[in-house]
Amino acid sequence: MKKKELFWKKAKKAAALFGAAFMLTAVMAGCGCAGTADQENQVQESAAVEETGYRDDVACADLQAAVAAEFGDNYWPNMDIPEEYLSETFGISADLYEEYVAQMPMISTNVDTLIIVKAKEGSEQAVEDAMNAYYKVNTENAMQYPMNLGKVQAAQIKTFGRYVCFVQLGADVMTQMEEGDAAVIAHCEQENARALDVIEGMLIK
Repeated sequence: MKKKELFWKKAKKAAALFGAAFMLTAVMAGCGCAGTADQENQVQESAAVEETGYRDDVACADLQAAVAAEFGDNYWPNMDIPEEYLSETFGISADLYEEYVAQMPMISTNVDTLIIVKAKEGSEQAVEDAMNAYYKVNTENAMQYPMNLGKVQAAQIKTFGRYVCFVQLGADVMTQMEEGDAAVIAHCEQENARALDVIEGMLIK
């Protein structure tokens, strides 16, 4: 009897230890699954970052403010462009973006313009196409004052991840006009590139 009792005691103890080990393994496995899911999410997020290389959490207004600060008195756009005008003139409808900032001068004889659109995911190309269509009309068909011809020709459109930018800057180009159209275009291209560098610098990871 004593041998049998000892055997059953050992069997019960072994069963208890096995059960505890099984529960511990299950808990650890559960933690492992959660960790794996988190790791997969991190990998997906990293892949998205690598795909564009740009942030998508910067306010368009902050980007515009940085450009304005960079140019100081030579930043001429001083009137906000409303949604209706952005849609009717530039072809960028509200269903294409999450937010935007767009400015141009109050004086119609000036054409300095800055538009920064944070497109809805998947709409980046549509916004860029609309800007390119506007640029084509503006350079081929629209009537321009002589001092604005170079600015219009030099306008640049560039996309940084979710942000699509139309930059048409240059401020006072009277000095360059004395040297010819090529000088005006070169000056404005340089100023536009300067603005785009500021924007990209704030968006790049």
